[in-house]
Amino acid sequence: MRTRRGRGSTAVIDLPVADPGRPDTRSPIRLLVWVGRHQIGTILVAIVFGIIWMVSQALMPYAIGQAIQQGIVDDNRDALVRFCVLLAVLGVIQAVAGVFRHRFSVQVWLQASFRLAQVVGHHAARSGDAVRAELSTGEVVATVSNDALRAGGAFDILARLSGSVVSYIVVAVILLATSVPLGLIVLIGVPILTLSLSFVIKPLHVRQRVQRDEVGLLTALGADTAAGLRVLRGVGGEDVFFDRYQKRSEAVRVSGVRVATPQSTLDSAQVLLPGLFVVLVTWVGARLAASGDISAGELIAFYGYAGFLVIPLRTSAEAVEKFTRAHVGARKMLRVLAVQRAVEDPAEPLAEPPPGAPLVDPDSGLSIEPGSLTCLVSATPDETSALADRLGRIVDDCGVMLGDTPIDRLPLEVVRRRILVSEPDPLIFSGTLRSELDPWGRSSDDEITAAIEVAAAEDVLVALPAGLDEVVDERGRSFSGGQRQRLVLVRALLSDAEILVLVEPTSAVDAHTEARIAAQLHDFRAGRTTVVVTASPLVLDRADKVVLIADGKVHASGTHRDLLRTSSAYRDVVTRGETA
Repeated sequence: MRTRRGRGSTAVIDLPVADPGRPDTRSPIRLLVWVGRHQIGTILVAIVFGIIWMVSQALMPYAIGQAIQQGIVDDNRDALVRFCVLLAVLGVIQAVAGVFRHRFSVQVWLQASFRLAQVVGHHAARSGDAVRAELSTGEVVATVSNDALRAGGAFDILARLSGSVVSYIVVAVILLATSVPLGLIVLIGVPILTLSLSFVIKPLHVRQRVQRDEVGLLTALGADTAAGLRVLRGVGGEDVFFDRYQKRSEAVRVSGVRVATPQSTLDSAQVLLPGLFVVLVTWVGARLAASGDISAGELIAFYGYAGFLVIPLRTSAEAVEKFTRAHVGARKMLRVLAVQRAVEDPAEPLAEPPPGAPLVDPDSGLSIEPGSLTCLVSATPDETSALADRLGRIVDDCGVMLGDTPIDRLPLEVVRRRILVSEPDPLIFSGTLRSELDPWGRSSDDEITAAIEVAAAEDVLVALPAGLDEVVDERGRSFSGGQRQRLVLVRALLSDAEILVLVEPTSAVDAHTEARIAAQLHDFRAGRTTVVVTASPLVLDRADKVVLIADGKVHASGTHRDLLRTSSAYRDVVTRGETA
């Protein structure tokens, strides 16, 4: 999203921002203050226009009253013309300031909302399984899509609230200068009316939080149901999940009704209390005019002030509601941000080693030669999977060395850029196939096609009417398990990582397809380091080196054929079920 300031201006705001920054997570208020500081300039501009906009409205009853008193009652035509011109000028100022106030207020709202959504989204992406272990997918999605917008709404109201406060003071001063009783009524009455709304805000706050939790649970249930729809239909479980969804939906409805009670009370109070206040000011003003304490022009001005005061009062009530929603949203975002990442950046990172450094795991005795295709085999697949996680620093304190540098002392960005671990069941997101295979956007169609051929995924591409521009369903539900596995292999190959670790990349494909992949993988990755966790003889036979892992240590190493001749333990693992 891009926002351009002014006609012909070259100032462009790109959303989302390149670096949203590190949020202050000590409290919901501190989080909101933190995001507000990032657009303090725009907020101040919006506030200035908001003040000008509201003050120009506040001065119009004064100009009308003076025009009537001096121009009509006192029969001073020059004064009448002067105050009519003033009214016209105030109207123009109000219109122009109102346009810019709205524009900058919306800009602040969008900037704050997008920044918060980015912060939460990036943290959830970096935290990975840690987030999924503590929070449901639906809750995280609702936090990014709904709570960020609610929190940003607190900044949208700032310009109008500031204008309301300043204009309220201006009106109070004018009323005090004209009539002390009326001035005191305004100065004392407005804060009392605003504070009286706090009796409704607290229960509203609590019930909104409960409703928000229920909505998150419903979203999560809906996402899980949609993801497993095929399985549900296969086992006839649609009715069970329909009943469960219906009950959860009913809980959301009940919580919504509970929110409606204080919400409707607040909405009615926003109309009733300002109305009563206007009636009081009007009645007092009429009594003062009848007793001769104020003039006819001042009485008309008082009526105008009484009508105007409804605006700052309603704005104050609306601000209380938006701040409440923002506080609830910020609290929800803090729940996501509180989840600790499984792997953190080192406090004192080291400089990255030059390209071509060997990858060594001292715990197991494994040493990966640069530029080679190495396969890892174990009778216990969990051993080699855990070793792959250590090689890519998927777990903390892995102890793996890249050259002479421990990779747990390198910045995570460096490790992820140089070492890519492709898991056996990675995710496929929605979007075009092109963006799914090349999320970096740096590969040509020919390069993507070449990687597809290496992964033997041509049949997937041919079956799609729009080819690379075909939109992929969420999680790749329209593809079979083998097709998803091959597409993920294509994505891993297009990463062009210096060190690529593939965990069981051919476990879901048939032998013929596996043979094609094994035959082409070595040549495609020539000159770059590739590690494959597999027990497939078709893949092992193409490796430069095969390493047998037993009890977490290197038990034997060599080529596939050499190990078949010299290692009975290796033969037992590779030929399991084939020599019986």
